[in-house]
Order: sequence, then structure tokens, then C-alpha cells
Amino acid sequence: EREREREMARRRYCYSEVVPFTAMIIAECASVGLSTLFKAATLKGMSYRVFIVYSYAFSALVLFPLAFIFHRKSSLPPFDASLLGRLCLLGILGFSAQMLGYKGIEYGSPTLGSAMSNLTPACTFVLAIIFRMEKLALRSSSTQAKVIGTIMLISGAFVVILYKGPAIITTLSPTISLNQPLPSSQSSWAIGGLLLAADYFLISIWYIVQAQTVKKYPAEFVLVFLYYVCVTIISAPVCLIAEPNLSAWRIEADIALLAIIYSVRT
Repeated sequence: EREREREMARRRYCYSEVVPFTAMIIAECASVGLSTLFKAATLKGMSYRVFIVYSYAFSALVLFPLAFIFHRKSSLPPFDASLLGRLCLLGILGFSAQMLGYKGIEYGSPTLGSAMSNLTPACTFVLAIIFRMEKLALRSSSTQAKVIGTIMLISGAFVVILYKGPAIITTLSPTISLNQPLPSSQSSWAIGGLLLAADYFLISIWYIVQAQTVKKYPAEFVLVFLYYVCVTIISAPVCLIAEPNLSAWRIEADIALLAIIYSVRT
């Protein structure tokens, strides 16, 4: 009996501590992989505007059957104008963040994008305090750790933006590196960093709005599907106007198609 209780305790610890930590590592690795594939695709000539539209449209197509499979036996919460407004706000925030983020990676690199992603928890913590979703109890050790971590993350992000050191490993090969900014200069690196900073700030706002929306409409798969549809509807006309060359919308079976498929966020 005691052995069974110990086994149950180990399983509870695994689900509460190990699984979330592992999921965070996998998500971060997947994000870095997407940034690298996107950079490689843009170096092959793919427009980031085209990538955003196809990415969200393909994600919506993939999630469409899953939304009905997971909720076929349960009744969906009522859909009202308030929820539609929240979805539109999430769509605008998500689309704007993607535009800034992928343009920032074009100016900078996947390495810069990965380093700047540390701004997300810092900005989310600050916004949670502003919107009174988090209490700032300075005498609490956990709050002190969060404040110190936030200061360090924001300071580190500014260091990454303002300082780009010399290459550690150089090569005589004339090929373009994935870690090389498109215009190879300190100013373009800083522009990329600022665009990525704005991207992750909008993502933090997106998380705040998303948390409130999920409370109102707890059918997560349906909500995410509707969000992808909303972003696709918002992004398609904007990107078509910004990218009128129809040949740019033709995707070949190469790294560009792989990046779009990999970007599916279900």
C-alpha cells in the first residue's frame, strides 16, 4: 500500500513539475526551429507577408476537424458580440506581432529572435500587475524573484539590441549564413531588435487578452480555430495589398513549403 502511494506521489510530481517544464523546453526548441526555417525561406526569396497568410490559413485548415472532434460530445458555450470583439482584438494583436517579429528576424537573425523572446515573460508580468491580475507583494520572496528576473530580462534584451559583438567563428565561404542579418550592419541589427521587442510586447498583451477570453469561452480548440480564421481574414487583404506581385504567392515544394507546414501551431 505504501509503495502504491509513493508511486502515485511520483506520478503527481511528474505531471505537476516535469511535464510542464519539458513542454516549455519543447515549445522553445520548436520556436527556434521555426525562426531558422523562416530565415532560410526568406533567403530563398519568400516574402514574410506571404508566409504569415499561408501559415495561419494552413493552421486553420488543420485545426478545423480537430475542433469538432474534441467538442463533438459537449455543447459549446454561447457565442456573442463581446466574444467576437475579443477575437478581432486577438487577431489584430497576433497579426501585428507576426508582422513585426518576422520583419525583425529578416533584419536580424534567428539567434536575435530567440534571445529577444525572453522579453515575453517580463512584459507579461508587468502587464499582469498593471491590469491587477498579479499582486505586487514586495515582501514575498517569489515576487522579489519575479521583479529581479524581469529587470534582468529587460536589461539583457537592451544589451542584445545595442551590442552585436564580432563573429566567434569566421568562414571564407561566400555563402550567406542564417545568422547573418540581411543588411549586414549594426544599425540593421538594432532595428531588428527593436522590431522583435515590439513583437514580444504585443505577444504579452495577446496573452493577457487570451487568458480573459478563455475564461469567457472555455472551448479551447474552437477558440483557437476561430482565432486562426480571424487572423487569416485580417492578414490576407493587407498582405495582398502590400505584396501585389502574384508570383510571390506561388510556393514551391522547397524550404518555403516546409517552413509553412512546420509553422502550424495546434
